[in-house]
Amino acid sequence: MLRITTLSENTAMLGDFLGEWGLSMLVEMDGTMVLLDSGSGRSVVHNADSLGIDLRKVDRIVLSHGHYDHTGGLREVLRRMKKQVEIVAHPDIWEAKYARGRGSHRTRYIGIPFQRRELEGLGASFRLTGEPVAITDSILTTGEIPMVTDFERVDEILYVERDGELKPDGLADDQALVIKTGQGLVVVLGCAHRGMINTLYHARQLTGVSRIHTVIGGSHLIGASEEQLRKTIAVLKELDVQRLSLCHCTGLQAISVLAREFEGRFAFNTVGSVIQVA
Repeated sequence: MLRITTLSENTAMLGDFLGEWGLSMLVEMDGTMVLLDSGSGRSVVHNADSLGIDLRKVDRIVLSHGHYDHTGGLREVLRRMKKQVEIVAHPDIWEAKYARGRGSHRTRYIGIPFQRRELEGLGASFRLTGEPVAITDSILTTGEIPMVTDFERVDEILYVERDGELKPDGLADDQALVIKTGQGLVVVLGCAHRGMINTLYHARQLTGVSRIHTVIGGSHLIGASEEQLRKTIAVLKELDVQRLSLCHCTGLQAISVLAREFEGRFAFNTVGSVIQVA
């Protein structure tokens, strides 16, 4: 049985939960616990306590990319775990990442808010690679995601500092988790900066499995044009995705459209939501 619990997300419903801008998903399968991302602050530890989840049992941490809202909770998570733990991520997570407001020259830092040495002192052991990593026989990371669609692109407001200059960030570090089940693939997205559909195509190519059962997490449709949203919906229907549980950077407007288009197959994802696949 595969079980995915949302530990951090923008919204919190019933229960003693904290909501914050960010994302963290706990994946449990075949006796292995994998934490994808850590939210932006203390919500993961608080919400895990509220759910009765022992973070000391986490076997591996995977980072979807190097933005603060997916890495800002690492310090508190590592302090709670109190052990050595491997963190799988792309080398570019340590680049100095920035965002610039649309129509503005003002920038703000949005990268990892910690020094690598501090996190290693708390037990982190970083495995940095752009290649897919097999966590178990059933769970793997996508590694770098090729840009193949004609309607998905990395947000133009995102930058990285290189050689003292701000340059567009292609988010090569963007990746997802792919889980093979008897029902088909389950794809757990962080932000899908390089495109949700690009990610799904890549997951199928990596595994050789064409059927996608569930897509969960952030899809970065928050600023999508009507054309991009329309084409995204068309591909999701063509792929016959059985269940969508999108949140975070998907945006409420896109979530509302997707909930209508995939009635009966769409679930609103908030802190404490649990997805299970036999």
